[in-house]
Amino acid sequence: MPSAATLHALSRFTYGWTPALGREIERAGGFARWFDAQLKAGPDDAFTRSSGTWWSSVNASTAELWRRHNAGVETLWQADANYQRWALVRRIRSPQQVREVMTELWEHHFHVTTEGSGSALFRADYGRQLRERALGRFSELLKCAITHPAMGVYLDNAASTAKAPNENLGRELLELHTVGVGAYTEDDVKDSARILTGYRVDTWNTWRVSYDPASHSVGRVKVLGFTDANASSDGRATTARYLDYLARHPRTAERVARKLATRFVSDTPPAALVGRLAKVYLAHDTAIAPVLRALLASAEFRAARGAKVRTPSDDVVATYRALGVKVTRPRHAESAANAILWQCGRVGSYPFAWPRPDGLPDQASAWATAPRFLASLDVHYSMCGGWWPKRDAAYRAPASWLPVTKKRPTVRFDRLVEHLSRTLTGRPASRRVLTVACQATGCRPAERITRTHPMVRWNLHRLLTVFLDSPAHMTR
Repeated sequence: MPSAATLHALSRFTYGWTPALGREIERAGGFARWFDAQLKAGPDDAFTRSSGTWWSSVNASTAELWRRHNAGVETLWQADANYQRWALVRRIRSPQQVREVMTELWEHHFHVTTEGSGSALFRADYGRQLRERALGRFSELLKCAITHPAMGVYLDNAASTAKAPNENLGRELLELHTVGVGAYTEDDVKDSARILTGYRVDTWNTWRVSYDPASHSVGRVKVLGFTDANASSDGRATTARYLDYLARHPRTAERVARKLATRFVSDTPPAALVGRLAKVYLAHDTAIAPVLRALLASAEFRAARGAKVRTPSDDVVATYRALGVKVTRPRHAESAANAILWQCGRVGSYPFAWPRPDGLPDQASAWATAPRFLASLDVHYSMCGGWWPKRDAAYRAPASWLPVTKKRPTVRFDRLVEHLSRTLTGRPASRRVLTVACQATGCRPAERITRTHPMVRWNLHRLLTVFLDSPAHMTR
């Protein structure tokens, strides 16, 4: 059984405990070595590559997506939905768990909403590009996100010109992505917008992506401590210098440090921890891995067990992982790989669907409500029974959950509860869990359970939900 410290770290840096994950850590030689290997993740794993082909829109070109939308074959809204689904099944099955967690974090930080608008034509590639850089340097992430056509279309930079600069992206770059509110002036916003002119998309026509020197606003610019002659009509070099400056700004370091501490430590991370992580970020030239290592080694992280609540989508993904549900290529609208998106919506939040450019907040106050909790219980109950979603998904047979053999065909109920607790949560069963398990099933602690016991045949779902409805599953 993993240590409490390992389970705590896994609850923050993966999408949920599984016995297979435990064996993977053992083979790696312990959590520290496993985590180090995760930070050095190489090319996409086989499942990520194969599952990306389940929906044609995930790998389709912009021209093909636009043609399919106009033909009524697959709308932009459907293309966005399919990217959301791909992200969810990756989280369930990908062995590169830390990369998936960090990809989600950056996709919220550099948020481009999945709302079926023009950005849908570029959204899957945007997600792939951020995923590729998720464990690298923030400076590279920043340049990738800000100059990508998905961001340009979403925040109107794709239509920004020298004659009519649009300030949306120039402002959000400062306010949301780097230095934060209070660090800049309106003049900074104006020059920020001027620097970013030239990155064009022929929206609602050909959707051709280009850099147009004629659209770039030339002339001296000043944003915070950054100044540049900006003399060339090709402003891409100026943009790169500007984004490099912002990535290495102390206020950006603090913002990134707080983002990581909020995600991995607590909803209100200690200022001292944020300050230390910001120093690590600057000392390592915006590299993310050293900051994650410092965070993991901190006393604040060790003291934060159970302090975070799983988001709605995290809860759904963790439920698939805990129950060992095998999701396969979708062949119907109701297939599990498709229906998982509706499950997330039912619990309270579709992935990347936050309506504002600030991205989904990482504080429990945004979703830890009574309706959300009740919706989670309903999803747990349906999946523990294997009732929905059922198409193209393989659930474990009820009897397979019993630790019995031909030589030992029975197990005491209290020992079954202990076995299930360790299997589903990685933790030993507490006295309270045993009490609730007895109440949920009507079984006594010493009762002998076999494969044909009525509880196994008809009510095992009631027992399984005890563990998924508990804080061990609902928190991270």
